[in-house]
Amino acid sequence: MRLKGKVIIVTGSTTGIGKAIALRCAAEGAKVVLHGLEKDWGEAVLQKIGVEQAALHIEDLQEDGCAQRLVALAKERFGKLDAVVNNAAWVVSSDLESVDRAFLEKVLAINSIAPLLLIKAALPELSANKGNVLNIGSVNAWSGEPNLLAYSMSKGALMTMTRNLGDSLFRDKGVRVNQINPGWVLTETEKQRKKEHGLSDTWYEDLPKMYAPAGRIIAPEEIAAAAIFWLSDECGPVSGQVMELEQYPLIGRNAPKDASTIH
Repeated sequence: MRLKGKVIIVTGSTTGIGKAIALRCAAEGAKVVLHGLEKDWGEAVLQKIGVEQAALHIEDLQEDGCAQRLVALAKERFGKLDAVVNNAAWVVSSDLESVDRAFLEKVLAINSIAPLLLIKAALPELSANKGNVLNIGSVNAWSGEPNLLAYSMSKGALMTMTRNLGDSLFRDKGVRVNQINPGWVLTETEKQRKKEHGLSDTWYEDLPKMYAPAGRIIAPEEIAAAAIFWLSDECGPVSGQVMELEQYPLIGRNAPKDASTIH
């Protein structure tokens, strides 16, 4: 078991990528603090892992003190904290015409500021245990789709934070900070989001090769498999790094002129 004895907070772990990471962490021997907004979904994940190995906290990360309460729960239930997975995010469409100040501030608060505040709250424990942080970003951090302006900006900020803290915290506190940038992942919310955009109920079964050379898009469990390396001691002294997980190169790939953007 690659995470035996470790205690890990995984935000946004009631569904999607966060849920897959939490389940895989538990399978690798970790105690897990689950977090999300959906109580029923969270309790289902909790029961699947087992109450001896997991705890659940339902709260909006924007609430003052949420980060401190997550850390306190980890210490109260499991005696320590070894790692934080900043996975929770608001994936929401916007462009220059639709975005306003209040909307942008909310996206940044959830996707960029909340992860920073959780790192700050967890730092005493992470430093004491030579722990680590894994941020879950997005390939949209590099520029993003036209209809994902605010989201892409928030993920770009997260990526810069990872590289900055990955240097300073490891140098000063021995705490590694790394990031995974997933590409297109078939989560429950992504299935629904594309249906709301007008695609069929089975849109993910017939995708253009331009966007899914494998004939399918990435599963949350495949992102979780990669997360284990960064959370485990196998990672060694590697810090401040960002790894893309997508089926094709992000730079130097030319889309056909008639390709329609669905990614």
